[in-house]
Amino acid sequence: VQLQAFGGGLVQAGGSVRLSCAASGRTSSPYTVGWFRHAPGKEREFVAGIAISRTGGNTAYADSVKGRFNISRDNSKNTLYLQMNSLKPEDTAVYYCAATIKYYGRPYRTIRDYEYWGQGTQVTVSS
Repeated sequence: VQLQAFGGGLVQAGGSVRLSCAASGRTSSPYTVGWFRHAPGKEREFVAGIAISRTGGNTAYADSVKGRFNISRDNSKNTLYLQMNSLKPEDTAVYYCAATIKYYGRPYRTIRDYEYWGQGTQVTVSS
């Protein structure tokens, strides 16, 4: 599986950005995909994920982004999205998409559970 993330940039606080992650290779369900972020001086952290089965998907969010971010995917385009609204300066980070062929019904929240990673895209939120 190859992943390519794009869509980051510079945005003012309160603004919105949509990240995309295009996947190629094995993309048949079930599998799990997610977004992580890495801010300066901090560890890479889970942002959002979807555990995808043939009948649908279960999502999960970090508490810090719940209600502001929305993860979705377009199966016809093999693309994962992260809609980021009401952005705050503390959302500034490099955002990575990740995937794993593992599935247990809920998104994995730890880095070691994902074996495929995109290259990262920078999101900078100015105050």
